[in-house]
Amino acid sequence: MRHRTIKAYNRLTLGPSGLTLTFDKGSRTMSVTKVTLAATLLASVAIPTTVMAQNAASAPASYEGESEIIVTAQKREESLQSVPISIQALSTKKLDQLGISNFNEYAQQLPSVSFQTSAPGVTNVYMRGVASGGDGNHSGSLPSVGVYLDEQPVTTIGGTLDVHVYDIARIESLAGPQGTLYGASSEAGTIRIITNKPVLDQVEGRVDGEVNSVHSGGVGGKLEGVINLPLWDAAALRVVGYYQHDTGFIDNVAGTRAFLPQPGGITVNNNALVKKNFNDTDTWGGRAALKIDLDDNWTVTPTILYQDQRTHGVYGYDPSVGDLKVQHFFPDYGKDRYLQGALTIEGKLGNWDLTYAGAYLDRKRSSSSDYTDYAETYDSLYSSVGGVAGYFYFQNAAGQTIDSRQRVFGSDHFKKTSQEFRVASPQDERFRVVAGLFYQNQSNLIHQDYFVPNLAANLSVNGHPGTLWLTQQKRVDKDYAAFGEASFDIVPTLTLTGGARGYIYDNSLIGFFGFGRDPNGPPYNAAGSSRTGVAGCFNTDGSTVRDNPGGTLIGAAVPGGPCTNLGTFVGNGKIVPKETQGQGFLHKLNLTWKPSRDLLLYGTWSRGYRPGGINRRGTVAPYAADFLTNYEVGVKTTWLDGKLRINGAVYQQDWKNFQFAFLGANSFTEIHNGPNARIRGVEADAALNLGGLSLTAAGSYTDAKTRNNLCAQNDTTCTVYPTLGSAATGADFIASLAGRRLPITPKFKVSGTARYGFPLGGDMKGHVQANVVHQSSATSDVRDRAVQTGTGTIYSPADQLGRLPAYTLTDFTAGVDFGANSQFSIEAFLNNAFDERAQITRFSECGSCLRTYIVPFTPRTFGLRGGVKF
Repeated sequence: MRHRTIKAYNRLTLGPSGLTLTFDKGSRTMSVTKVTLAATLLASVAIPTTVMAQNAASAPASYEGESEIIVTAQKREESLQSVPISIQALSTKKLDQLGISNFNEYAQQLPSVSFQTSAPGVTNVYMRGVASGGDGNHSGSLPSVGVYLDEQPVTTIGGTLDVHVYDIARIESLAGPQGTLYGASSEAGTIRIITNKPVLDQVEGRVDGEVNSVHSGGVGGKLEGVINLPLWDAAALRVVGYYQHDTGFIDNVAGTRAFLPQPGGITVNNNALVKKNFNDTDTWGGRAALKIDLDDNWTVTPTILYQDQRTHGVYGYDPSVGDLKVQHFFPDYGKDRYLQGALTIEGKLGNWDLTYAGAYLDRKRSSSSDYTDYAETYDSLYSSVGGVAGYFYFQNAAGQTIDSRQRVFGSDHFKKTSQEFRVASPQDERFRVVAGLFYQNQSNLIHQDYFVPNLAANLSVNGHPGTLWLTQQKRVDKDYAAFGEASFDIVPTLTLTGGARGYIYDNSLIGFFGFGRDPNGPPYNAAGSSRTGVAGCFNTDGSTVRDNPGGTLIGAAVPGGPCTNLGTFVGNGKIVPKETQGQGFLHKLNLTWKPSRDLLLYGTWSRGYRPGGINRRGTVAPYAADFLTNYEVGVKTTWLDGKLRINGAVYQQDWKNFQFAFLGANSFTEIHNGPNARIRGVEADAALNLGGLSLTAAGSYTDAKTRNNLCAQNDTTCTVYPTLGSAATGADFIASLAGRRLPITPKFKVSGTARYGFPLGGDMKGHVQANVVHQSSATSDVRDRAVQTGTGTIYSPADQLGRLPAYTLTDFTAGVDFGANSQFSIEAFLNNAFDERAQITRFSECGSCLRTYIVPFTPRTFGLRGGVKF
């Protein structure tokens, strides 16, 4: 978009694209001179001098000489220090200095953000402690944190898009409900990735490379590049390409598993899969943006993004086997490919700004996972009756007992269409308005195949020999909204802002889940069950196969399934998706006092929500929307003529009837509405620039607790708090008592960076840098009471998984830039310098599985980066 009119003063901008002097002439901002300034850059790391600004192309009004960062958190270009919300912004400069290239790396630097992950691209993100645990199932709750790429939402269920970070203008982390402007799935906050846009009048580019070595692992590296090409006076093309290989550091070591009945049982080994450093990742892709100025008022920017990420092995190790070691018996891999096409149209109608932002995202993710732990666990749980293979019917076509291990093949085909149209009144008027309309349609074609080699066809899911259990479903989530925010300057220093969003959501699910059914009679399938799977499929008269085995079966509503057991029968042999709908109103009220340019105080009352949805187990009722209400007071200050910035916020959030996902009977995910929760917290960040020395720090304190008892089975009340090890009864019971901390989020999280740049003589400049991240411990599960399948006794999921311990990660960097205008650079870095075994996630493969896996941050990594700018 073109430069905004600068009314108060002329501006001198120093950035990678050159030196630009701008001044007012009527309603246009004009450039009167440009001086090329080549920047020193390393692979994904810029080595700027202490006076270099952010990329002027993506933030034309920013000038780091006055410590100003321009953000668009409120759908307008504004200085970070003028936005009355708690926001963290990682600029181009900061991202490059820290060598950030993926989600895990930038999330470490954001004090209000926590996350769980099992592999790259399989990540659930949380903000301000709004986490109940267990999110991410394809048939579960939508995320509580929205993720945007430029103007378009890319929030997906079951894993945040791990967009490769290169040539990114900034990452904005907007804490607290962002319900009025960003809507559903921004209940707890929003993360926005803003890319650098094409520059109309200059050929520029950079190429960066890296090689690294991981302690207890192998060698990795990456190659990245960007080029900006003006096509004619009013158009330019910007193209980015990258390839990255992340080496593995977890070993799949030799082992065996023995299954009952003994003697004469079955023993297996994993000799064919033994491998060192088997959890590596290859990521490649690119994006392109075309900017066309149709005239002085209208700009069209189509963009396209493609990324292909392939993982091998697993990213969690089994401490019972050894540090950074596992024993897996089937191949583990993942493929995650997505393509996004987007179009942004910006222009003016009179003196009002108009924006259209539309996008289409197509994401395909597939995986193969070893599920041996499930067989091992249930073999032990059913040991009194001959183990899982003896108790159930794991047999081949000849009737012989077979190895009961399972391998899970999964795929998700996710499609998302979003469209937003909004208008904004002049930003310098006393009364200002931003208002718009939003529509979103997202679907997911879900496939989960629990495969047992050599399983007899008559014991398998019908039409799928070897498949013990199949999920074949289609999920659709739709959102409609009208939104607006209006601000009025009561006096020049006091502003009142009110916001509202009216919304409608419509979520549906249809398809098949469960076991097969042998029409010849018991045992109907390998599990011996006559209650689930094909047994629950609909006949043309509305009866089920279980109740009317001789009826005429209705075909599969979702291709690939044997029939349909998840849906609503409406007569005439027709099944429609199970559906839940809702509508409502969100609000925001903010009062901002800015007595001087260097001081801003604000108070906010706001609300966000997450839509309800359908449980894939047909007998479990749909879950309702949950809501988060935020009360916040904040301050933003600037000191020492712009050299020092200190911001802070204090808040309380009330989370009503939060959605809670857990593994229920037979390790089957269920989602219920739990109790209410109360979250109190403090956030602060500071930045000091003393010429050659710059210091930044950010931190948060989060106290997130339930306000009522969490029940194990229903959404109402429960009174019994059973003793661990006791026998479970049929009555509901308390899964955790009121006042228990919510999981995942630590009480304390802080990050800080110190960087010093210095001349080395001639055209050489040097720098050294240290970055530290610390967080306190957190629980892995909110429940301390649950029923263990097989034994029927009460156990503690939280104790079984264990806590996420506190950790401190320290990174060091040293580098030199040289050549004419600092064109070349080289840098050495040491990440996780003290080889801390920092834990991101703890999980088990099934609800009763005893093996706990730990997903760690990458061990100590030493590497070299080099780059050239032209």
